[in-house]
Formats: sequence, structure tokens, C-alpha cells
Amino acid sequence: MRRVLSLFLPRWPIDRRERSDQTKARERNDQTKLRESFAPRADKPFVLAASLAGRRIVTAADAAAASEGIAPGMGLADARALYPGLAMAEADFAGDAAALAKLARWCNRFSPWTAPCGADGVVLDITGCAHLFGDEAGLAAQSLAWLKRRGIECRAAIADSLGAAWEVSRFAGGGAIAVVPPGGTRMALADLPVAALRLEPEIAALLARLGLRRIGDLYAVPRAALAARCGDSVALRLDEALGLAPEPLSPLPPEKLLWSRRSFAEPSPSLDSIAAAARELLAHLCRRLTEEGVGARKLALALYRVDGRIEEAAIGTALPSRDPSHLWRLFEEHLPEFDPGLGVEDMVLTASVAEKLGPAQLGFAGGPGRGAADLAALIDRLANRLGSRAVTRPVPRASHVPERAVLFVPVLDSSLAAVAWDPAKPRPVRLLLHPEPIEAVAPVPDDPPLLFRWRRLSHRVRRADGPERIAGEWWREAAEPRDYYRVEDEDGGRFWLYCAGLYQPPASPRWFLHGVFG
Repeated sequence: MRRVLSLFLPRWPIDRRERSDQTKARERNDQTKLRESFAPRADKPFVLAASLAGRRIVTAADAAAASEGIAPGMGLADARALYPGLAMAEADFAGDAAALAKLARWCNRFSPWTAPCGADGVVLDITGCAHLFGDEAGLAAQSLAWLKRRGIECRAAIADSLGAAWEVSRFAGGGAIAVVPPGGTRMALADLPVAALRLEPEIAALLARLGLRRIGDLYAVPRAALAARCGDSVALRLDEALGLAPEPLSPLPPEKLLWSRRSFAEPSPSLDSIAAAARELLAHLCRRLTEEGVGARKLALALYRVDGRIEEAAIGTALPSRDPSHLWRLFEEHLPEFDPGLGVEDMVLTASVAEKLGPAQLGFAGGPGRGAADLAALIDRLANRLGSRAVTRPVPRASHVPERAVLFVPVLDSSLAAVAWDPAKPRPVRLLLHPEPIEAVAPVPDDPPLLFRWRRLSHRVRRADGPERIAGEWWREAAEPRDYYRVEDEDGGRFWLYCAGLYQPPASPRWFLHGVFG
């Protein structure tokens, strides 16, 4: 007998927006933290709105907004009349649909037959799957527990048909999990309103005027009479809910994985034979990558031993690559870590992350075309030998304060979009982590110094350029402006100095050295 699980997310767009804010809070980007300081808090009513037919309409509301009487479908002006301090963000229907599809794909761990259901739910065909999780209630409990850990509110229902599971999850009372026993669909649906049958609002209102307010009221009504007054949709939806009419579930297409597999006729305990087989797998996978026009960023090799254990190794690359020689050198360093035990009977090599990589001219030997490839190869070897987080690269960050304008991220991490450097503002090759105080002699406070002393050495200034005024970040403490100067001493050394405290009388100006030019 068919069994279907329906997951209903009552405030899915709101939950997704709050989850996004929590994710951003973990980033080490202070501009993001600044934006979040103005973001709505959990105790402040928050809604999503969109422009529909020339009006601003509330499309989703959180629990705090619902407690104030604000509901989806209400005009935004009316909602703000109910609560003047209402926080609002623009609805992103495409983003919500993409996130819901991603959530539905995650549910593949419970059933291979999953799909989004409307704009606020996921439906799974769990026929023959429940015993893997204890029972049907256990399967539903595990899915709800995972969603709850991510701050997503959810209700689950299991029934014999897709329609029945959808209706029970949204309209039945009780707890967060409802399991309709096999054959109990008619009884479970009898007390639910007719609107639960996924009818048009006009048809549901017509049935209510006829005195047919519950689904159970429709059981004894002849189908010909229903069709004459309300059309064929009522009978069709009722039959789908009761399982009398087929309602197919079209699952999401499986993700296309690039992988290669090798099975041994006899379990092999030899590392040499395993290495030879792994090299053949890599060559085969690189040919597939070439056919697809992509390059691997992350590769994983899994060895399945006869005793049931799995030995795994993973590598990453700074740039997409399908060069078998380069990728093999990265895997070769992990071979001594493998323990074949009594023998390996199966090997699987998977490109877990791949990016588009078109054909490129590498240039002649020693030519300029080899520079980027050689640097990427060096980065890959260092990152895979020392650890992906041990090798970092600087990326610009949206901040005017020099010591905060650079963020160091793992070199293999390409998810952070960098801000472009401003070539009109030259910066020193060596920027001190913290500005160091110096003793400086200047003819007037807002002129460059004639002499300064740093680390017990005196430097007489021969040339100076500036000032470049950099204002502090007003949302931080000690956000005072700085006047920066590029100076050159008599020995040819060039330094980056700044003066602070000019605009905070009666405090005297303070001088600092912030960097050294090459």
C-alpha cells in the first residue's frame, strides 16, 4: 500500500530569511555584522512583502507579526497601521523556491521519491522506507528534528495518498506529527473543512452555502449532483484524497554526479595495486570532466574493504582542474595513510565539486601562460599537505579602515565574493597588524613630520605626500578620523604614517606608523 509523508512549513519564507541571517552572523565580515545590527530581531514583528497588482501585499509574517493580527494577503499599509514599527523585507519568490527545492533534495535521505509541494511544503513517497527508521512516526520525527535544529517550524502527516497527507498536515489539529493508519483515510478526513481539498476559494464558499462544510458531508452526495453545481474539480479532489483516483508524484531529478568506479575480482591488500587502480580511475574521470567541459575543485576517493570499513581521502584545488598528472600528485601524498586491511574489493572516485572549465592555451615552456597554472599547482600541494585552512589568501573587505580592509580566507575557498581593490589608493607592501606609536616632530599639527622615531631609530623625512583623510567607522568605539602621509627618509626608506587626535581638543595629536612601502 502506498504511504506518503507531507512536511508543511507554516512560515517557510520567514524561516528561510532568519536562517540566512544566522548564517551571515558566523561570517568574519564586520560589514555583515553591521547590517545585522539593523536587522529585525525575533521579538520585533517582521514580514515579507511584494508588489501585486499595484499594491504592496504582505506575503509572509512571523509569529510576532501574527500575534499583532498581521497575516499574509493583508496590505502592507494596513499592517503598518496595526503595528507602526513593523520590520519589512522584500519577498524573494525565486529564492524561496530554490531553497525549498534544496530542502526537498535533502529529504532524499528518507526516500528517493521527493518533491516540493506548493510554496510551503515537501512531499515524500515513503512506501517501503519507514522500517529503515524504526516506523513511520520515527521517520517523521527524525525529519522534524533536523528542521527544528535549523530553526524551521514544521508539521508532518503520513497517509495513504498525497492529497490526504497534504490535507492532514495543514488542517488537522493535534501535535506536530499525525499518522493516519492504513485504510483510515475516510475517517481522518471526515471532520476537515472542504477547503482542505485544495479547491478554489469560490468553490469552497459555494459548498459552504450549500451546507457542505466538512469533507465528510461530501461522502453521501451523488457525484453527478456535485459536478452539476460545482464542476468536476470537487469530485476529482475528493477521489484523489481518498486514493480512488491516481495522483502521481513527480520527484526531483537526481543530481548529476561525476564519478568512476572500479571493482576487484579478488580483494586486493596491496597498496601498489590500489595505487595503479586509483590512477586508472582518475584518468577515466578526467576524460569525463573533459567531455562535460568542467574541472574538478574537490575530489574524494573511497576504498571499500572486505570487513565493511571505508577508507577515504579527499583533495581540493585552487582552480578547476582536469589534469590527471597534477591531481594524481595530490592523491599520491595520501596513499601511505590508507589501510587496506584484509583487502579492498571496491573503489569509487567522485568529483564532489566541479566548475566550468573551457579549453585554454597554456603557452610555451616557461612562457607567461604557465604562471597561473604553476601557482595553482603549488597552492594545491601546500593546502593538501598542511591542511586547507592552513594556507590563506587576502581578499579585500568593504571597510575604509586599513587594518580592517583585508580578510584572510582559506585559499581553496571560492565562496566569498571579493571587493575590488581601489588602484587609486596605494597601500604599503607591509601593513602592520596594529599601528605602532611613534615620536614625531611636525612644524604644525596638520603638516607631515620633519623627523620621527620608530623602534629606537630616528628617521629624517626628505619627501612627504598627503594627507589622505580616512574617517573612522562611526558604529565602532574610538572612531576618530586619521590623516595619512606617505613619507621618504634620507636613506630611501618609505613609510606610511598617520596623525590622530587633531579634531578632539584638548587632546594633543598622536602619530603612528602603519606600514612600510617596498
